[in-house]
Amino acid sequence: APSPASRHFMLNFTLTNLPYTADLDAPTSRKFISTAKVLSHYIDPLFKRSSINSVYTGCKVIRFRPGRNRDDTGVDAVCNYKNNISLARFDREKVYHELSNMTNGVTKLGHYTLDKNSLYVDG
Repeated sequence: APSPASRHFMLNFTLTNLPYTADLDAPTSRKFISTAKVLSHYIDPLFKRSSINSVYTGCKVIRFRPGRNRDDTGVDAVCNYKNNISLARFDREKVYHELSNMTNGVTKLGHYTLDKNSLYVDG
């Protein structure tokens, strides 16, 4: 059976300087849409500088969730890449380490600060 042309993986992390509010729960709210857009603006360039840059096709924030602290917001995104023979297998550990390095040890994403124990790349 032919393999699917596109594959995806989950990307999860927590922003420690974005207080969670109810409007982040609604994918149609202005705050959800604008925050997701800003995050894509920060996430896309990271993947374009990573080992999967040639097959990466984008990430979409699908959910915000309350973090452990008042000022924390968890982020769940689905990222896509072309299923390519040149990519023997998706190496989630390698991608995790690249993202970790590019976010200052999982502390900075643009003007957001990250919970350094919150980054997950699920292959």
